[in-house]
This record gives sequence, C-alpha cells and structure tokens, in this order.
Amino acid sequence: MKRIGVFVCGCGINIAKTVDVKKVVEEIGHYPGVVYATDYQYMCSDPGQKMIQEAIEREHLDGIIVAACSPTLHEFTFRRASEAVGLNPYQCEIANIREQCSWVHQDKEIATAKAIKITKSIIEKERLNDSLSPISVFMTRRALVIGGGIAGIQAALDIADSGYEVILVEKEPSIGGHMAQLSETFPTLDCSQCILTPKMVEISHHPKIKLLAYSEVVNVGGYVGNFNVKILKKPRYVKEDLCNNCGECFKVCPVVVPNEFERGLGSRYAIYIPFPQAVPSICTIDADACLGLFPLACNKCKEVCEPNAVDYDMKPEIIEETVGAIVVATGYDLLPSEELKEYGNGRNPDIIDGLHFERLLSASGPTQGVIRRPSDGKVPKEVVFVQCAGSRDPEKHLPYCSKFCCMYTAKHALLYKHRVPDGQPYIFYIDVRTAGKGYEEFYHRVSEQEGVVYLRGKVSKIFQDGDGLMVWGVDTLTGKKVEITADMVVLATGAVPAEGSKKLFANLKLACDENGFLSEAHPKLRPVESLTPGFFLAGAAQGPRDIPETVAQAGGAASKVIGMFSQEMLLHDPIVAVVDENLCSGCKICISACPYDAREFDEEKNIVRVNELLCEGCGACVAACPSGATQQQNITDDQIREMVKVVLGE
Repeated sequence: MKRIGVFVCGCGINIAKTVDVKKVVEEIGHYPGVVYATDYQYMCSDPGQKMIQEAIEREHLDGIIVAACSPTLHEFTFRRASEAVGLNPYQCEIANIREQCSWVHQDKEIATAKAIKITKSIIEKERLNDSLSPISVFMTRRALVIGGGIAGIQAALDIADSGYEVILVEKEPSIGGHMAQLSETFPTLDCSQCILTPKMVEISHHPKIKLLAYSEVVNVGGYVGNFNVKILKKPRYVKEDLCNNCGECFKVCPVVVPNEFERGLGSRYAIYIPFPQAVPSICTIDADACLGLFPLACNKCKEVCEPNAVDYDMKPEIIEETVGAIVVATGYDLLPSEELKEYGNGRNPDIIDGLHFERLLSASGPTQGVIRRPSDGKVPKEVVFVQCAGSRDPEKHLPYCSKFCCMYTAKHALLYKHRVPDGQPYIFYIDVRTAGKGYEEFYHRVSEQEGVVYLRGKVSKIFQDGDGLMVWGVDTLTGKKVEITADMVVLATGAVPAEGSKKLFANLKLACDENGFLSEAHPKLRPVESLTPGFFLAGAAQGPRDIPETVAQAGGAASKVIGMFSQEMLLHDPIVAVVDENLCSGCKICISACPYDAREFDEEKNIVRVNELLCEGCGACVAACPSGATQQQNITDDQIREMVKVVLGE
C-alpha cells in the first residue's frame, strides 16, 4: 500500500475561516494509507513547500495530497516541488477545499465535514494513480499570427525580432485593421497613421515575416508544436510582384462603388487600393463589383497596365504551412446600427457610428478632415454623441461595457469643437469610465475646458424632424426630459467579435465566452493563453480593449510564443485517454465524440487508437465508449467509483 501524506492549507482565512483545518488533519490522519498529515497557513509559500519536501523524504512518502485551492492555481507549484525531491509529479494531487468548499459555505461544521470528504475522495484517487512521464514533442519554431490589426502586427514583430519566422495572415487586402481608420488616438491625440504606418512598413520588409494579405485560415490540424495550417489565398487578379501602384488602372475603371474603408462615406473603383498607406501597396480587383470576369466584360485596366500586372485568370490558392504556435488576433467589429431600432435602424445617413466619424475627421478621409453631414454636405452646428449605444443593455443588445467608447467619444467631441469652433457638442452618458494612464485628465479637459455638454442619461429615441434630427433623452441629474434638435448624431456603438470569427474559432476548437469573444485559460494567471495548448490570444478577439492594452497584450502573447520556442522540446501532459485493445469493439463512436480529432481507426486490427499528442484529456471519449475500452490515465472508472463511495459514505 502507498504511503500517503496529506497537507492541509489554511490559505490565511480563505479556508480556515469556514473550515476547521485542525479537525480535518486529525480526521485524515487516521484514514487508511495516510502515514502523515499536517497543516500550514500558506502551503504554497516557500516554507510550506519546504515542509512538503522534507516530509516526502523523511516519511518516505509514495504520494501526497495538498488540500488547498483549485488545482488550476497551484497544481504545477506542488508537483514541481514534489519532483524536486524525487517523487513522481503525478503522485501529487490537489483536494480543492477552497472554491468547492470554504467559499460556498457559511456553516463551519458543514464545511469541515465536506472538506474531509473531498480530501478522502482524492486520497482514494491517489491510491490508484500511476507514475506518469510527460510526452516529449519536437516542435516547429515558426509562428502563425491570424489578423493584421495592431495586435497581430505587434505580436508578429516581437516574435520575428527574436529570430523566429512568422506567417501573418490578414483577410483584407491590407493590414492595419481598425486602427488604420482612426484620425487621432486618445489621450495624446497622436495621428493614428503616423504611429501605425512605420510598423506596417516594417512588417512588409522584415526578413522573418511572410505576409499573406487577402487570405484566410481555413483549417488547422495537428497539435501544439506541429500545427498543419491551410490558408486560402484569394485572387487579387493583380500580380503582386509586378504591380507598382501607379494608379493608371483607377483612371479608366468605369465602376464606382462605396468604399468599405471609408465606411461607405466615400467611393472607390472596382480595382482599388484600400487606403494610401496600405501594406501591401498592391491593387485588387473586386470581382463582385467588376463588370464581369467570368466571362470578361471589360479589359480597360489591363490595357493601361504598363507592367502587365493584371491577370484575370488568377485562381484561389491553398497554401499549406507547418507552425509551432498560433496567435489569434482577429479583432472586433462595431454592432451594426441596423440593430438599434430606437436610433433609426441605420436608415438615416446623419446618424453615424464612431468609425464613420473617424473618417470624417481624418485628413485622408472622404472630406479631407472637414466635418460635413453625409446627407447634404453641410457643416453640422449641433452634434449629439450617444454613449453605450447597444452596450450595457442586457435586455435588448450587449450586456457588457465596450470599454473604449467613453474615451473615443470624448476625443470626438474635442476634435469636433476644434474643427467647428461655433458648434455645440452634447454627450449623453450612463457613466464615464476612464481606466487608463492620462484618461481621467483627458476627460476633465474635455468636460470642463472645451465647452462640451455632458448629460447623464440615456437617449430614448432619435427621429427625423424637418431638416434635422430630434433627440429625446433625460438628464438623470436634474430629473428633466431633454429634447435636442441636432444636425448629426454619432453613436458609440458596442464592440462585437469580428465578422467570421465565430466560424474560425469553431474551426480552431477555441473556447469562447457567452458573447463570442475568446476565453483565456485563466483571467489573472494565464490571460494571453488559450485552454487549447499552442494558441495564444491578443487584442480585441478576447474582448473590447484600447490600443495601449492591445499592444501590451500582443507583446505578452509574443513572449509566450518566444518562451515556448526557446525550449529544446515541448512536454505534453500525459493525462490522456488510452484504449484497451482487448475490450475495443471497433464501433468508432468515440472517434466522432472526440473534439480534438485525437482518435483514428486501425483498419488492420479493427480497433481505435489514440494520438496522445492531440489528446487533451477532456474525457468525452470515455463517456461515449459503450464497452469501457477507453479510460483516462489517472482518472479511471475504478478511481471515480472509489471516490464516489467515499463521498457517499459507503
């Protein structure tokens, strides 16, 4: 029989306040197989870990139980300490008596009894634990970054500057993301393009970065360290190595359509470059807008193309790459104004969102920085800014705060006042949130020194009223209704996951929260890591965030990739599923149940095999197997039965 030691943590008062730690030690000390039991206030501290190590050596322990907090927090800590003195790390188990016990009870007697049962159940598990060794994995030291906004750009540059190859995939014809659409950035009012463009250019010239713009990731197979990626490179119908961006093709193109980059406020030709600073600076033919490519209906752009770059016969191309790590930086979109019925359903051209207003402010925008009403081109003299348009509205729209809206609305009002000195900006707000360096000072400057009127309250309705817009709202500070006849309304619409990200995340098998944003492995200790090994998160794909936070997180994700690549080889957790060949009937039910594609059928032996490098130990196959042939290492049916018996007092 194993010699088992039990170490009960008081966790300050986190556990000790509700659980009688001494009583747990006394009860467990008499449990069969336990040869040593003790407690300490902070078991995860250095003295606590030394206490465990000394007991392992002195008592010749074969296994240990640490009754403390969630294994998510300190399982690695205690396993590493155990391994340092010769105990197999998989003979160290955590009994969660904090999150699953002390934190959910108030009655000390009930909590103590439950803590004892939880600890006993883990002892029963430990009795049947096997000593395991991590699975070694050789890796490809090349990274894939999905998304070419500021998050993807920063992550790609940081990884590449460390000497590792990077493949940067962007679905649009140019990198830059939404940051490229901004005029200035808060709170310093730096020109967005001035600080972004150098990084974009660096991407295009970096010897370690392969840029695949106008491309999409369509499939990812394999496992951490060795992902097999398929990338669809869409045809531009212009040869990238020949196009010199001379612009002659624009002059002869007969088709003019709304410009997506200008949010429809400007126009472009069917052959176009998204914006002047685009990277790569290569023309793209919009096949949907063109008069016709299949069959060819117009040949004018090809006729004037001196370098002969136009190629109507280009086809979609699938590029296959092997990478060791993937950074997901797919960004965000704004909640469509069409979903805001109370604000005109997006039908009135003078009710615009924040990105529309950014393009009006931009010197390179459709009005060269002159603020004009989209409907008639007049300069608006009264502008109403509506914050939380769709955000913090669990009944109708988005339940969460979109985080950066308060600050960009303040920036908009300030810049409007500078461009139209005799104009009057109004801001309807619920609360003003200024969580960033210099943000509070910027807000006070706008609200106290620049003539911007802040009205605390929600807007109930916006509708056409003659030549202008009628805005109905309420000022909750005075308790009075507010009616403003405005020339233009700017909605600070909520941030939502980027279009197409839901399908991509499902393809990558990445966990999302209830709002569709990516879920991190741990919000505090592993904020840039996914629950799926090898995937790292950056920017607004994980949730709304401003530029400084996005850049910092992108650097954090890059550092995780660099740290992984610096290892000689990867170690995969051995807590994986195994198949008993004598029991397997070859029914294949477990294959479809596996979310990680870790199971394959052996036609010769008529059994299922497990790819241990792909298996993440989720247990879905164990639940699906009708014959009991599939078991999880160190979480077998026998172990679970013994644990249940103890909990039920049998």
